[in-house]
Amino acid sequence: MDLIFSAEGQSWPLRLSGHADRTRRALLSALPMRLQLHTPKIAGSHIYWHAPFVEDLEGATHVLAASAGAFIYWPVRQFLEITFAPLQAENAEITILGHLDAPVEGIAELAATLKRDQGRRILEGTLVQSDGGAPEPSAPSPLPQDIIAASKALWAACPADIGNVTASRAIMHPAGPVFTAESEARVLHELLWWIRAARGRDEAVRRQTAALALNKTGTRLRDFCHMEETPALLFRLEAAMGDGHSFDALIDEAILVAGRIGAWLDLLIPWNDLNEAFRAALDGRKAS
Repeated sequence: MDLIFSAEGQSWPLRLSGHADRTRRALLSALPMRLQLHTPKIAGSHIYWHAPFVEDLEGATHVLAASAGAFIYWPVRQFLEITFAPLQAENAEITILGHLDAPVEGIAELAATLKRDQGRRILEGTLVQSDGGAPEPSAPSPLPQDIIAASKALWAACPADIGNVTASRAIMHPAGPVFTAESEARVLHELLWWIRAARGRDEAVRRQTAALALNKTGTRLRDFCHMEETPALLFRLEAAMGDGHSFDALIDEAILVAGRIGAWLDLLIPWNDLNEAFRAALDGRKAS
């Protein structure tokens, strides 16, 4: 089966392959997918967007073994990615979903635009089935309707309190609040994945740990970063951890929420400009 990835007025075919049946089903059920592209900060040589699903690793391919043009799912990061050259040093295992069925140069050019423009504008794209097929309906969530509705709204559009976090020009603003909020969301996302991976351990302890992590991040976003709507969803998830809802469904929803919050915040940051300024500052310090 082929998919079509489109962005910036261009389209590229992706051919699904391999044996990652579970992840492929989750991917297809999420199509058509509207996505926002992110520039990498460490691994380089790929473009990525956040997956609207949570799945365990399948196939266990080391990320540095992914060939140019690989279409991959990175579970712990919750990324869908297209590579266009060997990646830089990373130590992680990923799921191979398929391969770019076109020259990688087009993706490399898109990545150069993305690197230059992230933080200045959002580069959007789509992922669809090439035959226009409709996805299979997903099973209804067992979670409370207010959580489902708030999560859907978070995925559909950037919340106003996230979009406004760059508005302040107080001392060390907006960099301080933006970096704090983005790092808090990213660390929460990683911790929730670790809690999810601890299957078989005391569920009450896992629930309590997840609740504490959600509370800590929600409190930081509210009290340090002057946000209201977004931390309210984290506090709602915290409360649900003690209400007897399905823990498997709840931890997956919390992961999706934390990842999406981090993704919206990441898109506010002009990473390349900051990196160039950091390099210049370091070079200036050495010269002096």
